[in-house]
Amino acid sequence: MPKHNLFKKIALILFALLVPIVALYVLSNRISTDVLRDELNDSNANRLAFFQHQADTTIQSIALWPNLLIHDPDITELRHTFESPVPSLGLDQIMLVKRIQRKLSIQENSSNWSSRLYIYSPVLGRVVSSSNAAPYDPGELTRRLKPGWHVEPAEGGRYLFSLFTISPYVTEERLHNVNLVIEVQFDSSNLVHMLDQFKIGDRRDPFYYMPGVGAIYNSTADSAAADRLVELLEEEGELSTGSRTVTLDGQPYLVYLQKSDIAEWYLIDYIPLAEVMQPIKRTNLLFYVSVGSLLLMGCVMAYVLYAQVQSPLKQLVTSFQRLKLEDYTVRLKPRGKSEFAFVFQRFNSMVEQIQELFNRVYLERLRVQEARLKQLQSQINPHFFHNSISFISSMAKMKNHQAIIAMAENLSSYFRYATRQERDFVTLEEELQFVGSYLEIHKLRRSRLTFSIELPSRLRHLHVPPLLIQPLAENAVRHGIEANGGEGLIRIAVGEADGVCRVTVDDNGKGLNEEARGHLLRRLAEPMDERAGCGLWNVNQRLYLRYGPDAGMRMEPSPLGGLRIVLEWRLAGHAASGAPDAVTAAATDAAASAETPAAESAADEDAYGEAARPISHVHAKARELP
Repeated sequence: MPKHNLFKKIALILFALLVPIVALYVLSNRISTDVLRDELNDSNANRLAFFQHQADTTIQSIALWPNLLIHDPDITELRHTFESPVPSLGLDQIMLVKRIQRKLSIQENSSNWSSRLYIYSPVLGRVVSSSNAAPYDPGELTRRLKPGWHVEPAEGGRYLFSLFTISPYVTEERLHNVNLVIEVQFDSSNLVHMLDQFKIGDRRDPFYYMPGVGAIYNSTADSAAADRLVELLEEEGELSTGSRTVTLDGQPYLVYLQKSDIAEWYLIDYIPLAEVMQPIKRTNLLFYVSVGSLLLMGCVMAYVLYAQVQSPLKQLVTSFQRLKLEDYTVRLKPRGKSEFAFVFQRFNSMVEQIQELFNRVYLERLRVQEARLKQLQSQINPHFFHNSISFISSMAKMKNHQAIIAMAENLSSYFRYATRQERDFVTLEEELQFVGSYLEIHKLRRSRLTFSIELPSRLRHLHVPPLLIQPLAENAVRHGIEANGGEGLIRIAVGEADGVCRVTVDDNGKGLNEEARGHLLRRLAEPMDERAGCGLWNVNQRLYLRYGPDAGMRMEPSPLGGLRIVLEWRLAGHAASGAPDAVTAAATDAAASAETPAAESAADEDAYGEAARPISHVHAKARELP
């Protein structure tokens, strides 16, 4: 292998990885910039709209003052007291004016804006304010009398906003037949104060502008820049609410406009676009520097990997090839304390364990084959055999030849199947025929027992380990029906759905409560001992080891009134991950197939001492009946 082959490959791979990353980043950066600009426009537009809403709300609340004052009793009295102009006021009229002035002062102080209220009485010929009651010029009032808010220039570059309310209301701006005119005023200093608060700690420079009238700037505004901005906006066309980009003095600005619905002034704000995009530019620079550094570090890492990994990896691959050829004497020599030294140690340990496991399985299979006949002879339940012979004897005395023939045939089928299990698998049809023979024997001995077996034709030739279902039928008879007395009913059904085969055994015996089922579940999870038989424990172990952790038993109340036990496993072609080792499963089935359903002796522990090890958890929920 060339010296720098791995180095070149890793460098090329790293470069190939970085190219799409950079391309995606450029695309993402462009999209992010567009999104940021849109979000910034929305955010600033919303801020301006909120600010304008605050100003409009305050102006609208001030505009409501005259409507409230018209209905005041003192002002109503002022409106109807004088029928013709008088040269002077009496004491009652003076007191009335004083009360009105106090009310005007209270109303003016109710707002945080600096505002003033004036009440013009054409009949009295005076204007009443919070501090004075003096004559006024009707002609000047008629000139200024206009509907809605109107603006007039004031001293100091300020603007004066006025709103007139006439009582009674007339459509023409004249004072004939008018009893009272109320004027509310505020100047632009209130708006300047709000603009100052809006600008604090920010890059913005907001101001108000009304075409044909002028502009209202904040206290620290760049009025020259604002004027040039207004000129550019007016050159583009009629002003309207929204956002746009304007180049001012060679620099792009984001400009936002919001029109007041009440005063009809435009709130204008502008922000330098460069300041907004500056963080993105810094991020771009940092990213490209990082990419360059990553490329450099990748090249260094590629060389280190070549020097530190290539050689140990090559040794490991060569050793695995030898192991594939069944050379279990292969060993690696760890050097130093690196990770590869640890891997080499674990590899050597793994090979030793595999070699030991093969030796152990081989010896176990020999041991099982040698002990098969002795196990079969010792596992036949003497009570079952004795009761069957007694039944034959009784029927012979009664000369019931049909019963004797039936018992003999079923016993023959039963013991022929139980004692000839050289095969690791049988068909479901054969297994259920064996179960039928076993139940038929019990039915002959106990006429009140009935049973049914349902097997779909498509599952008849499905292969299963032998002696898998009969322990469930035996438990139903011995611990369910016989313990309960009365009529006995057992129903065995086989089905398949979604690649899972299910064997269900129902009985109408005494059943088990939830606590008893939980206790039996814990017993199935423990190693087999003298306190528990090996029937259901062995069936559960064989299901787990043969079909994997998805297989097992579960137990629940039966619709017949007793107990339901269900065996479940995935069919071939639907196997889930985690299936056990084929050699271990084969050895286990070879040992388990030798067990007859009534076996609960110490010979079972010898037969399953190694092959049927206890598992860390039990997938099944079934329990062996006490």
